[in-house]
Amino acid sequence: MKKILIVDDDPIIRNLLEQILEPFAEKDIEILIAENGLVALDIIKEKQPELIFLDVMMPKMNGFEVCQKIKNNPTDKIPYIIMLTAKGQETDKEKAKASGADCYITKPFNINDLLNKVSEILQVNLN
Repeated sequence: MKKILIVDDDPIIRNLLEQILEPFAEKDIEILIAENGLVALDIIKEKQPELIFLDVMMPKMNGFEVCQKIKNNPTDKIPYIIMLTAKGQETDKEKAKASGADCYITKPFNINDLLNKVSEILQVNLN
């Protein structure tokens, strides 16, 4: 079973993303949730998701640090990481790329674009 992990300290954003991704859950893709980077690392180690939505600004460990830890761990399956953040500065985008993020999307985002990106990454047709 394919898995998507949502990592965000804001419960409203987590719930919103979970609702947006509901069509994938209906296609037998498990939606996992983490409220911070430390919890996310545990889930990643145990569940090995194919796709991670990762917020940048979080307590305990920010998204850049989480991304680096994931991408620098060669023993795990390397997931596709989408940084999903309100930080739209060019320096933040460069930092995300340097930390290993595969994609950088700023909030607010287009829901259809997001669904299309997930479909492409997981090779799942929602139609």
